[in-house]
Amino acid sequence: MRSRAKHRSRIALAGTASAWLLLLAAALAAAAPVSESVGDGIVRFDASTGARAAALPSLCLVAPLTALGPAPADFPVHPRFATMYGRHGVRIAVAAGTGLYGTGEVSGPLLRNGRAVTLWNTDAFGYDRATEALYQSHPWVLAVRADGSAFGVLFDTSYQGRLDLREGIVFFADGPEFPVIVIERDSPRAVVRALADLTGHMPMPPVWALGYHQCRWSYTPASRVREVARGFRERKIPCDVIWMDIDYMDGFRSFTFNPSTFADPAALNRDLHGEGFHTVWMIDPGIKKDPGYFVYHQGTALDAWVKRADGGTYVGDVWPGACVFPDFTRAKVRTWWAGLYADYLATGIDGVWNDMNEPSIFHVDSKTMPLDNRHDADPDLGGPGNHQRYHNVYGMEMVRATREGVAAARPGRRPFVLTRSSHLGGQRYAATWTGDNTADWEHLADSIPMILNLGLSGQPFSGPDIGGFAGNGDGALFARWMGIGSLLPFARGHSAKGTIDKEPWAFGPEVEATCRRALERRYRLLPYLYTVFHEASVTGLPVARPLFFADPADPGLRGVDDAFLLGGDVLVAARVAPEDGPRATVPDHGWRRFDFGPADGADLDLPALYLREGAIVATGPVEQYVGEKPLDPVTLLVRLDAAGRAEGDLYEDAGDGFGYRDGEYRVVRYRAVAVGDSVRVTSSVADGRWPLPVRRLAVRVLLDRAESSGDGPEGGPVTVAGR
Repeated sequence: MRSRAKHRSRIALAGTASAWLLLLAAALAAAAPVSESVGDGIVRFDASTGARAAALPSLCLVAPLTALGPAPADFPVHPRFATMYGRHGVRIAVAAGTGLYGTGEVSGPLLRNGRAVTLWNTDAFGYDRATEALYQSHPWVLAVRADGSAFGVLFDTSYQGRLDLREGIVFFADGPEFPVIVIERDSPRAVVRALADLTGHMPMPPVWALGYHQCRWSYTPASRVREVARGFRERKIPCDVIWMDIDYMDGFRSFTFNPSTFADPAALNRDLHGEGFHTVWMIDPGIKKDPGYFVYHQGTALDAWVKRADGGTYVGDVWPGACVFPDFTRAKVRTWWAGLYADYLATGIDGVWNDMNEPSIFHVDSKTMPLDNRHDADPDLGGPGNHQRYHNVYGMEMVRATREGVAAARPGRRPFVLTRSSHLGGQRYAATWTGDNTADWEHLADSIPMILNLGLSGQPFSGPDIGGFAGNGDGALFARWMGIGSLLPFARGHSAKGTIDKEPWAFGPEVEATCRRALERRYRLLPYLYTVFHEASVTGLPVARPLFFADPADPGLRGVDDAFLLGGDVLVAARVAPEDGPRATVPDHGWRRFDFGPADGADLDLPALYLREGAIVATGPVEQYVGEKPLDPVTLLVRLDAAGRAEGDLYEDAGDGFGYRDGEYRVVRYRAVAVGDSVRVTSSVADGRWPLPVRRLAVRVLLDRAESSGDGPEGGPVTVAGR
C-alpha cells in the first residue's frame, strides 16, 4: 500500500562527502578507538572505552556478542571515529579496485561506489533512482577487494543515518555513539555467511510460498477473487497464491472483514484451497480509534499504544482515519498482537502481509510519527526511548509479533509473513518486497540490483512488484518483467488501484503465452529453487546472487546489473531495455545455455538460462500449483566439467511443518562421470533420514553443441549414451 503524496527523501544528515571528510580529518587526531575480537575474523570497534561501556543493546544482532580478546594486530580494516555537529561518524578507507555493495533496500545500480543512502524507513511511493530513503534500513556495506577477498561493515545503530560511499565508506548517524563490527574473509560469500550468523538466518518457508503470487490493490468483492483464480486455472497459467489487499476490511479495520463484500472469508478460503491456491491477507498497524472496535478496545485496556512526548496517546491519520499504533517494542504488546491472529487465521488464511509499517502517517510532512513520541521499550531493546531511536525497527518488531502469532495459531505449519518495512536482521521474521515501484523500464531494470543488494544485506527472500505497481505500463514491459521476475526469489504480480488490469492474460494472447512460459519455467525449476532456499536458510547465502560470486576477482563481473546467479549453478541473463538487444554478458567459460523447449529459446522476453560447468540441477514437471503432481520423474540437467564429472544436490522435505528439524528430509546427491562415450549417473542420500525414493530419473547431458538424454530408476546407475 502507499501514501497519497509522492515521496520526497528525508535527508536531515545531507552534506557532501568531501566536506564531511575535511571535518573528520580535523577530529581524528583526538580519536582513540578501542577494538576487541568477537569471532574468528570479526572485530568490534568503538570510539572509546566509555562508548563501549555505554553502548545500547543491538537491534540488529540475533544475540549479544562476547569479547574474546584483543583484535588481531594485523587486522586490515581500521575504522576512524569522529563527532561533529552532535553526530557521530566513522570513516573506513578502501583500496583502489574495491567494489562496494549491500546497503540494503536501495534503488539504482548493484555497484554502490559513488552513491549515498539515507537510512530512515520511509513510505516512498513513486520512488526513483534519486530517492535516498526507502522503506527499510540496513546499516551495512560489503566491500570486495580487487583480489576477491572481502570485508563487511555493520554500523550497529537504529538511528537515522547517512551512508556515503563517494570517498571510501563514510557513515554518520543521530543518537549516541555506536559500535562498528567488521567481518574479514577471503571471499564475499564468506562475509555474507558470517553476516547471517550475526544477524540471523531466514527460516525455511513453506514450499507454496515459492510459487507465483497474484495481487492487486484490491481484488474486491470476493466474487472478483474467485474470477481471477478461475482465470489462472482455465488458462493453465501456474499460480499458488491470491492476495487480499486492504479493501477486504470493514472500514480498513485490521482483523475485520467487510460484511458486504467479504461476508464469508472462510468459504472463500476453502474454495480457493480446493483449487490449489493459498491466500495471503493484509494487516496494517494503524488501529482505528473507535471504542466499538474490539482491537482498539483491547489495546486501550492494555495501554498498548505509542505515546506522545507529554504522555498522551499518539493519534495519526492512516487509511481508517484517526488511528493509534501498537508499541511493538514491548513484549506484552507483541504477545497481545500475536494473540489476535488465532481467530483471524481460523478463517483459513494462509499467510499475512504487514504493510504501512514504517510507520506511515498521512497529512504530515515527515510522513511518520513525531520523533519525540515515546516507546516504553523493554530493557532487552534498550528501555524506554523516543521514536527517533525505534522508528527504523518499528516494522521489524511488528512482523516479529506477527510471526509469533501465526506460529502460535498454527504450530504445525511454517509461517509466511511479508513486510514492507524492515531493518538489518528482519529476515528472521519475514520476507519482503521492494515497495511501491512504477510500471516503467527503469524500475524493471532496477529489479535485479535491488534484489541482489538485499540478498547481500542478509535478506534472501525478496522480489519486486512484477509489472510495476504505479502506472499502467504496456504488454511489452509486462512480458519482459514477468520473464525476469518469475526467476527472482519472491515472484508476485501486483498493481495499484486505478491502473489497468495486470493479470498475465490482460495484455493479449502473445503476452499471455510469454507469461505462461515464464511461470512454467519457475515451476520446472522449483526442486532446484527449494534446494537453494534450504541452502540460504542454513548458510545465509542469497538465493539470487551477483555474477561476481562466480569469480570475485574478475573485474568484468563487478557491476553486472542485468544478470544474476540463481543459487550457485544457474545463471540468468536478461534484457532490461525495451529494445530486443543482446542479453547480459555471460562469463567466457564454464557456462552452457539450456532451455525447457524450443518456444522458450525463441521468446526474446525470457532471460537466457545457463548451467555451470560441473553442475547437476534437478528439475520437475510443469504444475499449476505446488504439489499438484509428484516429483516423478526427476529430470536432471547435467553439465560435465573438463575432467568429465558433475555433481549436484536435491533437498526434499514435507514442504511444510518442522519435521525437517528432526531429520525428516533427504538430500539426494547426484554424481555424473564420463565413461568412454557415455555418461554414468548415480544417486545416493547424502543427508537426512528419508530413504532414496522409488521413482525414475530422466537425464539430459548438456554437451558443447548438443545434448544427450536417457532415463532409468532412481539410485541407478543411469547411463546416457552418445557423449
